[in-house]
Amino acid sequence: MKRHVKFIKFSPTQNMTILVDGQHLKDDYQQIALRLMAYDHVYAEQVGFIEKPKQSNADGNLRMAGNEFCGNACMSLAVFIAHQKGLRENNESHLLIETSGTDDLIRCRVKKVANNYRCRISMPLPKKVEPRNIEYKNTYLEAYNVQYEDFFHLVLKVKRINAEIKETAENIAQSMGEIYPDILIGILLYEEESHYLAPLIYIPKLNSMVWERGCGSGTASIGAYLAFLRKGKVSVRIKQPGGSIHVFGEHENKTLKSLQIEGTVNIVAQGEAFITL
Repeated sequence: MKRHVKFIKFSPTQNMTILVDGQHLKDDYQQIALRLMAYDHVYAEQVGFIEKPKQSNADGNLRMAGNEFCGNACMSLAVFIAHQKGLRENNESHLLIETSGTDDLIRCRVKKVANNYRCRISMPLPKKVEPRNIEYKNTYLEAYNVQYEDFFHLVLKVKRINAEIKETAENIAQSMGEIYPDILIGILLYEEESHYLAPLIYIPKLNSMVWERGCGSGTASIGAYLAFLRKGKVSVRIKQPGGSIHVFGEHENKTLKSLQIEGTVNIVAQGEAFITL
């Protein structure tokens, strides 16, 4: 059976994101997402579904295909809503977004700049940030676990990102996926001196493993990690393959108080896709 699916495609720091607009059965979300993400189809790194808000004060509702949280997808939805409302150049729109992966409403500030949008959003706070030794090939790798309600990121501080360490990250992700098959797993290779991040995102239930060109949630986790180490405020531009995302964090009285990210989002396509389920 061939299905017509309305979609919008975004480029938040080249982390190509598709949002599906229209009602579909939740049981079909994963199949729709896998087809749209395929190289021979619309092609993207992740897919979210626009739903009707449940809370009266929410401007939009986003559900990711793996029911995870995604910062870049939240920014994309905020930009789309602002675009639909006719946001003019150099003006701002302030929005609240419901999303999978957190019970918190995500605060979004969207500003139109020339032909794209600058978006700054609040991010869910991790439940804890703690050092963790990872055993791999009879050696221990120093890492930090950034644990959220429904997903976790593992920060691996490295001197240089190369093919060998990327292969190691993929193997670690797969091993962890066997232990945690129902949650998103992020392996964040981080060069601290240059503030360069290579983010690997693995969703076991979708069998999706992607080296993202720009990861909003991973950027927030780097901010949480740095704020934890410094025990204070951080404001850092994190370089990634697709560009830079700015993270702002505040750690006070042994507690992480706030996390925000800011990046550029472009709307690159809108149309109808054809999918056989």
